[in-house]
Amino acid sequence: VDLFPSKTLRIFLISTMKIAVIGQSLFGQEVYKELKNDGHTIVGVFTIPDKDGKADPLATEAEKDAVPVFKFPRWRLKGKSIPEVVDQTLIHGDKKGGFTVFWADDGLDTGPILLQRECDVEPDDTVNSIYKRFLFPEGVKGTVEAVRMIAAGTALKIIQPEEGATYECIQKKDNAKIDWNQPAEAIHNWIRGNDKVPGAWAEVDGQKLTFYGSTLVDNNPSTKGQPLEIPGAGRPGLVTKAGLVLFGNDDKALLVRNLQFEDGKMISAGQYFSMGSSAAVELTEEEKAFAVWKSILTNVEQVEDSTDFFKSGAASMDVVRLVEEVKLRASDLQLQNEDVYMATTFQEFIQMCVRKLRGEDGEEELVVDYVEKNVNNMTIRMPHQLFINGEYVDAEGGKTYKTINPTDGEPICDVSLAQISDVEKAVSAAKEAFDEGEWGKMNPRDRGRLMYRLADLMEQHQEELATIESIDSGAVYTLALKTHVGMSIQTFRYFAGWCDKIQGCTIPINQARPNRNITFTKKEPVGVCAIVIPWNYPLMMLAWKTAACLAAGNTVVLKPAQVTPLTALKFAELTVRAGFPKGVVNILPGSGFLVGQRLSDHPDIRKLGFTGSTEIGKQIMKSCAVSNVKKVSLELGGKSPLIIFSDCDLDKAVRMGMSSVFFNKGENCIAAGRLFVEESLHDTFVQRVVEEVKKMRIGDPLDRSTDHGPQNHKAHMDKLVEYANTGVKEGAKLICGGKQVGRPGERFLLTLSCHVSEK
Repeated sequence: VDLFPSKTLRIFLISTMKIAVIGQSLFGQEVYKELKNDGHTIVGVFTIPDKDGKADPLATEAEKDAVPVFKFPRWRLKGKSIPEVVDQTLIHGDKKGGFTVFWADDGLDTGPILLQRECDVEPDDTVNSIYKRFLFPEGVKGTVEAVRMIAAGTALKIIQPEEGATYECIQKKDNAKIDWNQPAEAIHNWIRGNDKVPGAWAEVDGQKLTFYGSTLVDNNPSTKGQPLEIPGAGRPGLVTKAGLVLFGNDDKALLVRNLQFEDGKMISAGQYFSMGSSAAVELTEEEKAFAVWKSILTNVEQVEDSTDFFKSGAASMDVVRLVEEVKLRASDLQLQNEDVYMATTFQEFIQMCVRKLRGEDGEEELVVDYVEKNVNNMTIRMPHQLFINGEYVDAEGGKTYKTINPTDGEPICDVSLAQISDVEKAVSAAKEAFDEGEWGKMNPRDRGRLMYRLADLMEQHQEELATIESIDSGAVYTLALKTHVGMSIQTFRYFAGWCDKIQGCTIPINQARPNRNITFTKKEPVGVCAIVIPWNYPLMMLAWKTAACLAAGNTVVLKPAQVTPLTALKFAELTVRAGFPKGVVNILPGSGFLVGQRLSDHPDIRKLGFTGSTEIGKQIMKSCAVSNVKKVSLELGGKSPLIIFSDCDLDKAVRMGMSSVFFNKGENCIAAGRLFVEESLHDTFVQRVVEEVKKMRIGDPLDRSTDHGPQNHKAHMDKLVEYANTGVKEGAKLICGGKQVGRPGERFLLTLSCHVSEK
């Protein structure tokens, strides 16, 4: 079965390996270049006529090499097509797809099979997504491999029966009408199988409406929406903020994101009933500078409000040019190619640009179910739900847990507890944002601008973030303000500057050749990155890992420590305020054994960063290797020593020694928990430390006079008590501390032991 109905490439060969290439597009161009690199002689290229004065990429490549190019509008004058459409892969929901390289016959795609390759078909795949992921790269390799097999005399010739063959009649618009008397999954398969050519359609409100961007709805869809009557459907559709919800005859649902009208205008499905409802805004002189159409539509004498961009002869490259021209005039405008297709007339386009700049574009407002508390002389507003695809949502089954204030042991709020299904949704959102969303297409400088804006918002909310960090993790407020939050802001500003400076290098090689060949490296984002962070510096660990991922153009699914999720969830809100596209950042509070393990195993995660124990790190590395050999970065446990000699500056040694142990309540990745003191100085040093410990105040972290806040959570407190008791049992001398303060909260007395066992 030929899965390249509009991109078919036929190769005719003779014994001398002179090759005639019949094909089109970038696919044909790549095959042409590979065959030429293999030393074959291309005697001619047969492709399609120029469109709007522009040659096909295959023709362009051949013309550069002075290879004869023949351009014909039709290929099948003698071939007899089968009228019935049989076994169309995506349309019938097959789990496997692929391509066939066949020997050319008399004009039909039914010659003997030479080579076949297959791939998995994901539930929401379209021809476009499979083409980019598999058919294009593997198709080029497969076609070139087929030629090599022919040259080597090892090529197969397996007769392909005509029964079950498919032809280009699949792509006729008349054949793509939706039959509503089917289950939801069948309708979904039909829509995605015809996405984007020719487009599945139905009669709605007396006109032909084409549906794009279908996904199945796993759970009961929201009933909050405006009904849309669709002739032939068992139930009306629902126009919701997320898109158009459609129902199959099994009462299950699917969601369509975009709609296209007969005149070519495309809209977000959620805007179906709001088209034209906004009054036109009056433009300032500066805003009129968006009128750049005339320089692009050179064949149009006068651009009017009703001038249609595409009906005036514009092509896809003109869309790119228009978007870039507008960005030069308004660098803050987040404009994508898709916006042009959704506002095709001059009036619609310029109004859309101006509304975006003014913040009046009707973007869906972020809905946050805040938990509010009046603490630290301010009102803090804390999100407490999962953050997936730009929205705060409840976990599957409404599961929650309580996050505890370690200062008094009282609950702060109920936090959504992510389940496996939530991980799937978050990863799917991150993958779509990377593969299809504006983040992956964004100019790196624009990406950096968003990160700078995020850093500014974090600075505006610095006191609120530090307060949340204090009540959730026990961090002393002044330290949280300077380090936990302050360094996080600096981190985002640092990496924002890297966005447009990530580049490879070019190296000259093989000077013996007259062409003086070069090799070059191109650095590209990995894809979806998972981040699993610890509880000692909740926001700063998020910043260190997330900022680097985002600067490189990746998308992120982050699991904060279960005991300290609140600053991560507040951070998610700020990414929306900064203008980050949906799906770029996703936050999943939850269990490491459940959420962390699934992220390690997930095939769509391409990189995982983890900070935590060595034991868990080993398991993560194993899971990452077994699943899909994903890249992994591990920052694991250690116990650093500090050595103090008798010729030291004693005052400085005491300060540094205490800071190395007690900084951030001792909850420090690089804490020097072991001090080795030269024997002649030992007793004096211990005495000085005890004197300083007595001066330190253990108390409420929001109290500005507090030196040492509560330990992060009860399990950690219990572990510290256990360690102190174990040390005494093993012969250590407990000088001070070693037990919990006798009042509510996870407060541990500053502890000093001497003559500790070397076990």
